[in-house]
Amino acid sequence: MAEVHLAAGTVEYQDTGGEGPVVVLLHGVAMDGSLWRNVVAPLRAEFRCVIPTLPLGGHRIPMKADADLSIPGVARLVAEFLDELDLRDVTLVMSDWGGAQALVALGRDERIGRLVITSCEAFDNFPPGVPGSNLYTSAKMPGGINFAFKLLKLKPMRRLPMTWGWMSKRPVPHEVMDAWFEPLWTSAGIRRDLRKYVLGVPPKDELLAWAEKLREFDRPALVVWAAEDKVMPLAHGRRLAELLPKSELVEIADSYTLIPEDQPDRLAAHLRSFLLTGRATD
Repeated sequence: MAEVHLAAGTVEYQDTGGEGPVVVLLHGVAMDGSLWRNVVAPLRAEFRCVIPTLPLGGHRIPMKADADLSIPGVARLVAEFLDELDLRDVTLVMSDWGGAQALVALGRDERIGRLVITSCEAFDNFPPGVPGSNLYTSAKMPGGINFAFKLLKLKPMRRLPMTWGWMSKRPVPHEVMDAWFEPLWTSAGIRRDLRKYVLGVPPKDELLAWAEKLREFDRPALVVWAAEDKVMPLAHGRRLAELLPKSELVEIADSYTLIPEDQPDRLAAHLRSFLLTGRATD
């Protein structure tokens, strides 16, 4: 893992290197870049894949105590990350975490050449669905984050709808999830960071205004949504595709929210085609 020092703190990232087009892949809450392991594998020969570990609970280095870890704060962190690595004409890909949409609303999308939105938070679905509501409730209680994630040491708890059961149709390998949750199990600083993020959701009218700003994104966009998503409504994917002026919509069957876990090969094929031709595969 490489490191970059940003205003909010140190961010670790993976970089496959190479001279190909740059693809930056963003994960969601209580995960890390390994979410993309099965998507990056078939892409890395042709594309430079950069995968930062965002301060959303799966990070290993706590942020500074005064860091702004609200949704807009983390979006600005992504923009600063692109600046520090001097990444240009980036294809920005997001899964689960929808905060990167705020980059457009904040006017920090100048380094983004193409946008790929896979099943994620959108409109007023922040925090999303049953799992998001459960996490928000936990974050409001003293010690709630600690208790909620300690329960996930019990493997059967991971497949409940209120935790991770509706995030992927196929169970995420336990060793992968263990690595995701380890920082939250062992570090009060990481738990503090996640709590700040979860409680830093803007008002509904601000969230909806972000979505409207997507009408101004004049570059190619691809919306890839899980057809059976129980956390991120399928209607949201269709609405996002309508808002983005130069977008294409792909709906992937036999998948819940985490398409990189449930259908990595299909997602990789769509990304490769979009990057090379401007269109997703049929």
